[in-house]
Amino acid sequence: MKKQEIPFRGLCTALVTPFRADGSVDAEAFSNLVRRQIAGGADALLVLGTTGESATLTDEERRMLVRETVRIAAGCVPVIAGTGTNDTARTAAFTRFASEAGCDAVLVAAPYYNRPTPDGLIRHFTETADAAGCPVILYNIPSRTGVDLPVPLVKELARHPHIAGIKEASGSIDRAADLCAVFSGEDFAVYAGNDGEIVPVCSVGGMGAVSVLANLLPREVGEMCRAMLDGEWQTAAAIHNRLLPLARALFAETNPAPVKAAMAMLGLAENVLRLPLVPVRSETEARLRAALDSLGLL
Repeated sequence: MKKQEIPFRGLCTALVTPFRADGSVDAEAFSNLVRRQIAGGADALLVLGTTGESATLTDEERRMLVRETVRIAAGCVPVIAGTGTNDTARTAAFTRFASEAGCDAVLVAAPYYNRPTPDGLIRHFTETADAAGCPVILYNIPSRTGVDLPVPLVKELARHPHIAGIKEASGSIDRAADLCAVFSGEDFAVYAGNDGEIVPVCSVGGMGAVSVLANLLPREVGEMCRAMLDGEWQTAAAIHNRLLPLARALFAETNPAPVKAAMAMLGLAENVLRLPLVPVRSETEARLRAALDSLGLL
């Protein structure tokens, strides 16, 4: 694998994992969601991300979802698997599985709960990348993991031939801008990790986004990403402003509870989550309904 291989440009949808009323994975609904994303023009698909409730899926379920996504995508769009855990050996093993199952890249979050030192982070990501037969995208989301990936650390990790990008979800545009500046002209992609930050992150050099909102509106979010990459900033800004109320409502409570509520309103999936996540409160549901209605979706 060449270092120059960027996993994707544009929109990557962070797929929801639909459950039935009894809490089991709804494989049929998941397959329909994958097909809907491909038909809607998503440039890549992320399975087993935060939005996919990967932390509460069994290993068997995770393997099934990876295989199903790869099968349906059939090379039409890149498939990225979230393989990160707080156990380096387990992360490396599942990364190896995802590579062998046909994934085009993996997304690896910083280890949560353990809170490793910088040296521990370097060893964790290095051993994981060594096990990968595909590009690795780092995932910086300190609000979830309790661990930050500062720019100098990312720069050091980017020396590894398999580490090809970062999903930056710290919530800081300054951080995203610093990363884009450091890697300007290099074969290392910076992706927006929050829907409300797609336009600003791409404006400073980002390659696209990993999006929750795209579960609902893949075509519109994809058009916004591609408009930014093509320099059509006014077009992108208009889409951003139109979708922003819904994007904000989707993060009024812990993701993916709001997007699952919204998907249920649109008849795309049941509003079922695995504990400790629970459905959104009535006021958030009303806010989501109003945002969907304003876009003519209800």
